[in-house]
Amino acid sequence: MRKIKILFIGICLLPFAAHAQRVINLYPGDIPNSKKTALKDIPENVSAGLMRRVITPTLQIYLPEKDKATDAAIVICPGGGYSVIVYDGEGTLTAKELVKKGIAAFVLRYRLPNDSFQVNKTIAPLQDAQQAIKMVRDSAVAWGINSNKIGIMGFSAGGHVASTEATHFNKALIENKSNKSLRPDFQILVYPVISMQDSLAHQGSRTQLLGDNPSKETIDLYSNELQADKNAPPAFITVAADDKVVDVDNSIVYFEKLRHNKVPVEMHIYQKGDHGFVFRHPGWMEPLFEWMQNNSWINK
Repeated sequence: MRKIKILFIGICLLPFAAHAQRVINLYPGDIPNSKKTALKDIPENVSAGLMRRVITPTLQIYLPEKDKATDAAIVICPGGGYSVIVYDGEGTLTAKELVKKGIAAFVLRYRLPNDSFQVNKTIAPLQDAQQAIKMVRDSAVAWGINSNKIGIMGFSAGGHVASTEATHFNKALIENKSNKSLRPDFQILVYPVISMQDSLAHQGSRTQLLGDNPSKETIDLYSNELQADKNAPPAFITVAADDKVVDVDNSIVYFEKLRHNKVPVEMHIYQKGDHGFVFRHPGWMEPLFEWMQNNSWINK
C-alpha cells in the first residue's frame, strides 16, 4: 500500500520498485491549457491503482538494465473511459513486462478531460501525449534510447489518446520551439477506442472528451479512422472479437484505413476475452514482441 501512495503524493524524482527509476512532472513549467484550481490530484481507489482526477500530468520512468537494453522506448497510455486511469493494471504492470525485454517504458498519467480546471478539455489528453513523446525524444541520449524508436501504446480510451497522437502529430498543441518531431515511430493499440462516430463510439469516452453535444466537425476530428493517412506510424492492434464495451469495429476500420494508406499494420483478434482481456490472457504480449522484432524495433 505504501508504494502506491507514494505514486500519488510524490511527483518528482522518487525511487520505486524494481526497474522504476522515478516519476517526473510532464511539464517543466506551467501546464498549458490549465485554469487555476485549488483541487488536487486524487486516486479513485488507491488499492486498485485507479486515478479519477489528474491536475498535474506525470511520466513514470522504467529503464532496463544496460546489458538488456534494446534502445527502444514506449509511452504507455492506460485506459479508463476518460473517467479514470487504470494506472497499475494497464500502466505499471505493462511497463514491467516491457522492461524485462529491454524496452524503456514511460507510464503517462495524462489529464482526464475536465472543464473545471482545463480551458479546453478536449485537447488536454492529446497535449500530454505530445509532450510525453517530445520529452522522451529530448532525453533519448540520456536515457539510452534511439530517438527513432519511440512508440506510443494505449489501452481502451488510452488507445484513443495514443491513436490521436499517432494521427494528430503535425499540429503542435504544446510549446515546441525546437520543432521536435511529435510523431511516434510506431503505435500499439489494445482494445482501443478509435472512433467518435455515433455508430462506433464508446459513448462514455465520447461524452467525457467531447461533451454532450459535440459538433460534427469535432466528432470527425477525433474519429481517428478519418484522420489516419500515409504518414501514420506503423501499428500493432490487438482486440477480442467478443468485446462488449468497445465495438471491435473500431479497430477493424482503423486497420483498413491504415492498410489502404499502405501503412504497415498487424492485427490480432482473440475469439474470446472481452474488454480488458490482458488480465485474462497472460501471454498476450508475445505476438507484440514478435512484431517488434520483425520490424526491427527490438533485436531478435
